[in-house]
Amino acid sequence: MSRLTDLIAKAKGKDPQLGADLEREFRALSSRLSFGLNFERHRPEAVELPQRPVRRGDKVRVLPPRGTTAKGDQRLWLVKKIFKDGEKKQVQLELLDASAEQSTAPIDDLIVVAAFRDTIYPGLVSTGKVSRGGDKPWHTVINGENFHVLKALTWTHRGKVDAIYIDPPYNTGAKNWKYNNDYVEGEDLYRHSKWLAMMERRLLLAKELLNPADSVLIVTIDEKEYLRLGLLLEQLLPEATIQMVSSLVNRKGVSRNGSFRRSDEYLFFAMFGASRPVRMPLSSEWSTATQDDDGESEIPEGEQISPDWTSMMRRGTEARRIDRMSMFYPIYADPKCKRIVDVGGAIPEGESEAPARDGLVTILPIRKDGSEGRWQIGIDELHVRMKQGRIRLGRPTTYGFVVNYLPDGAYAEVMSEKFVVEGYADDGSLIAIADGGDSSRIAPTQWKIAAHNASENGSALLSLFIPRRKFPYPKSLYAVEDALRFFVKEKSEALILDFFSGSGTTAHAVMRLNKQDGGQRQCISVTNNEVSADEENTLRKRGLRPGDDEWEQRGICDYITKPRIEAAITGKTPDGQPIEGDYKFTDKFPLAEGFEENAEFFTLTYETPVAVSYQTAFARIAPLLWLRAGSVGRRIEKVPATGWEVVDSYGLLVELDKASDFLKAARRSAGLRIAYIVTDDQRRFQALARRLPEGVEAIRLYESYLTNFAFANGDEA
Repeated sequence: MSRLTDLIAKAKGKDPQLGADLEREFRALSSRLSFGLNFERHRPEAVELPQRPVRRGDKVRVLPPRGTTAKGDQRLWLVKKIFKDGEKKQVQLELLDASAEQSTAPIDDLIVVAAFRDTIYPGLVSTGKVSRGGDKPWHTVINGENFHVLKALTWTHRGKVDAIYIDPPYNTGAKNWKYNNDYVEGEDLYRHSKWLAMMERRLLLAKELLNPADSVLIVTIDEKEYLRLGLLLEQLLPEATIQMVSSLVNRKGVSRNGSFRRSDEYLFFAMFGASRPVRMPLSSEWSTATQDDDGESEIPEGEQISPDWTSMMRRGTEARRIDRMSMFYPIYADPKCKRIVDVGGAIPEGESEAPARDGLVTILPIRKDGSEGRWQIGIDELHVRMKQGRIRLGRPTTYGFVVNYLPDGAYAEVMSEKFVVEGYADDGSLIAIADGGDSSRIAPTQWKIAAHNASENGSALLSLFIPRRKFPYPKSLYAVEDALRFFVKEKSEALILDFFSGSGTTAHAVMRLNKQDGGQRQCISVTNNEVSADEENTLRKRGLRPGDDEWEQRGICDYITKPRIEAAITGKTPDGQPIEGDYKFTDKFPLAEGFEENAEFFTLTYETPVAVSYQTAFARIAPLLWLRAGSVGRRIEKVPATGWEVVDSYGLLVELDKASDFLKAARRSAGLRIAYIVTDDQRRFQALARRLPEGVEAIRLYESYLTNFAFANGDEA
């Protein structure tokens, strides 16, 4: 090791950059664990910034010619000079490798690239808002590279986030995520290392944002990476209590070549400090009843079980149609609401088909072998039991649906003190739970909840809000809502972050939670504006490139996330039509009712420290000041002409000779949280900070901002 250190020192003397690069790789290798999760970290990520103007000193790539689907030149160039050649701007370039090759290119053919060891100074530009929530805090949606946005949030929200819910790329080998501007496909030998390197960088920043005293990180994943993710979380978050839950998200399952059909996914819960899932009343679907050695059902203290629903199809002896001809009759069900709406008469001997009913499914007691069976009970008794809530439909079958009922013994138990009747389901059946002494309980680690079906309550639900716009594999709204509820139910002002936001399900779920209890929880959603792989090819063939307006309009943030959240709040589709249908499960109301919430949409910008210091970038820094103060009330959009200004939650002092007026206004403000003071004089800053009202945080601009990002970004690998 000492010999290597000496050689690196010599390399630094001849070539400082080469020496620094060698030292970085040496540190990475020497920090590897002798046992545990080892992976390659030597390829720094780089992200293209299509809407960032090209400046001298930038790293850039040369875009492929318009109309081609070729990947183009992936080498990195340094912008040495920008000059005019006639009416068009040209750029003098130098290749960032040992050759230092020189070239020129039109400025319109270049795209700025940010490497992950580069220092960035973030800003935000508002791209729209929707407001129906009065003075409630604002949800925010940020369009930008999520690693860079997370860095920005280290200044605005360090240690303030109560819950992070993320659904990262599952790394299945499909074209669903990029590394260094390339799709990571199944045959890539470094596929897992790239995924782990991508996740590690972001999880380390996420850890800085979480409230160490009481917060949770929730990560969903499937079987492709769950083992590596589990090890990564254990290594990065040794102070957290980590548990994994299995959740059924598609009862039919998704086909995988040469593999079992995938029907579930996994959720990792990393709980910090005092964070634990809260006890709450749960429906019988969450039941995990056990049995003792004698086969008798046990109810552990605080746990719940559902009644013994039984198939209404006769089994065993005398189970054929000919054994009880009067019990071979049709049951008619509405497949849309999965509810029995009528019962027909017994089918005459010699006939096997029942009269059809428009829009209804006809259910007959047909056995698995295709022979004619019979029901357990007669027509009159069925009508009685339907009124009692003792009949419900089960899974779909070739003959319609499974029909379940509560036998007399089970029904008697439900009506006894052993069970609590919670109400009736949509199909009219009883919802009842048995309880060991406490109506609330902790959820089990296996979730088989109908509401978590990703097809019905993810894709199908999303299509109601933004018709004809496709997004691959959105989460069930109610699955995200349930996962968060266990940790923010008792935190009515919780701050929730999702930095793989995709279609915006997490923000939607937070708004649902607020409606249920009148909470003022906030959600920060972070997503990029990439287009899908198929869309990318189509747009390139049309001569479009990243940065073009029409290209950007088809990106995830602008085409899916923003319109979905706006539609959820307003109750109207992007075309202005009322959204059809109703929310289901925990809180049922029309989708068109919307929410009394506020949301604002931003795009991440990249500033220079000089522009920040001289306040020429203030309009882009202003949203960060507002975010740090809680995203509530009015925002100071420009440098105040009076030298100072105080709004709902924060104040800004630019001219120190106006400090007396500023302090008077600060003392009158009931909701003031932060006072931003612009000065290079540390002593005057401290003197003013001492005169602020108790509980108001003083922040020195722009020293605090610049120091945070110089420190946060200066040594990234």
